[in-house]
Parts: sequence; structure tokens; C-alpha cells
Amino acid sequence: MIKEIQAKVLLSHVKQPDDWFGLKYNMNLYRGCQHRCIYCDSRSECYRIEDFDGEILVKANAIDLLRKELASKRVKGTIGTGSMNDPYMPLEAEVNLTGRALAVIAEFRFPVHIMTKSALVLRDLDTLCRISQVYAAVSFTITTADDDLGRKLEPGAPLVSERFRAMRVLADHGILTGVSMMPILPFVEDDEENVRRIVDMAEAHGASYIIPWFGMSLRDRQRAYYYGKLDELFPGLRRRYERVFGDQYHCAVPRADRLARAFHALCDRCGIATRIVPYEPATGTQLSLF
Repeated sequence: MIKEIQAKVLLSHVKQPDDWFGLKYNMNLYRGCQHRCIYCDSRSECYRIEDFDGEILVKANAIDLLRKELASKRVKGTIGTGSMNDPYMPLEAEVNLTGRALAVIAEFRFPVHIMTKSALVLRDLDTLCRISQVYAAVSFTITTADDDLGRKLEPGAPLVSERFRAMRVLADHGILTGVSMMPILPFVEDDEENVRRIVDMAEAHGASYIIPWFGMSLRDRQRAYYYGKLDELFPGLRRRYERVFGDQYHCAVPRADRLARAFHALCDRCGIATRIVPYEPATGTQLSLF
């Protein structure tokens, strides 16, 4: 079900410093998501989205709000989108809310960081090239290099291979692009071979960085949904989660330190950064009188 709503505020401030994504503001144009990723933390009770997969709320007044809020901002900082849902879910092909928002951001010359699982971002390539004169980054969420496994974990999202191809196009056009390698699901994706394949594919497709997290979050409603999917897709694995993690929220993969060392060694070999280069505002230089 698609439903339009009127939002009161569009841009929220991100707690500083944001060492992960370099954001100052966060923008969610939709509530809910069509990608149906089995691990999504946005299903958690604290976000108060009753039917995260079934009811998508479109913020119909988002563009007017964005224009008003950007005009009032005294400090420029990176606007992030994609933290609570994918800004390029299939609905975006019809509504073009993200595309219209990016045009406003380009007009006001604000930097942007997009997080997505979709090659649909290429539809806004021209706008992103304009924004990149200030700063534009696109991070593709990729937690496995295997399309078959990706279909199971992210049944409504485009294939991983499609994301890599889109990354290559962005990189060839000078857009800062890379991988958000999170979450890495314990006992499903936490092996060195999976990480090696992601790093190799990222290098081959022009990634400048890979932002890793060797684990996942589990809480209340999200945990129940995820465990139900484990029972369906990986019978018996749920019991292992319950035994190892109990009621923990942050669930690091076993031997996370060893996996992280292997990952950093691979990135060093390929010349890929493990942090994103954040936006730095231009600073004027006072000229000497003499």
C-alpha cells in the first residue's frame, strides 16, 4: 500500500562527529521500504513503523520543506539519505521524489551522501555530477558478492552485480563511490572468502572506499522477523544465534578481530580506503596587504 503523508520536518541533525558517513543532516523522503531485507533494523519497535514492508509512506510535501529548510541553513554540511529506507526503492521510479530532492540540493549547493542498493541512482547521474562540484558520494550496501545469497537476504532489492555495474558508471563519471559493507551477518557472511570477493569486486568497479561493520543489530520486533526468516532460509541457524547472542543488541561476528585484520590487509593491497573522505567546506584565505 502506498500512502501520502504531510511531514512537519524533513532534515534532522546528525549527532556530531559522524565518523561513519560524514553526515551533518539526515533526510528520509519515505517511511517503510520495498526491498524487504531480512536484517533491516528499521523494523524495530522504536521507529514506530507498524508495517515496514507493506505500507510505504510518501512525504508529499518533502520538496517544499527541503527548499524552505535549506534556505534557512547557515552551515552547509553533508545531507545523507538512505539510513531508514532506500531512496531508490522501486517506487522512486514512478514518484521521482529523490530525483527532485537532489535537484533542490544541487540548486542550493549542498553536499550529499546517498546510501542505496539500487542502480536506479544512475537516473540522477547528471544531477549528481552537478552536486559533485561541491561534494557527492554514493555508497552501495553490499554484504555479499553472491547474487544467489543476495536474493535470499534482500529479496526486493536489485542484484549485487547490478550495484557493482552502477558503481563503475559513477566512478567513471568522477563521482566518489564505494561500499557500505554492513551488516555482515554472523554465520552467514562472516568468512574471509566473502570479504575477499567483495573487496576484489569493489576494486574492479572503481570503489574508492569500503565502510565495514563486522556484525549486526538485533532488537525486539526486528529480531522476531529476522529469526522467522532464518527458520525459513537457514533451518537450525536460529538456535545458534540464540545460544551465542541471547538478548544482545550489538552482535559482532565470531572472530571479528581476525576478519577485520584480513579485510584491512586486502584493502591496503588494493589501495581502497576503509573510511569515506568527508566533505570539507572551502575556507577563504585572507590576502596580505603587502
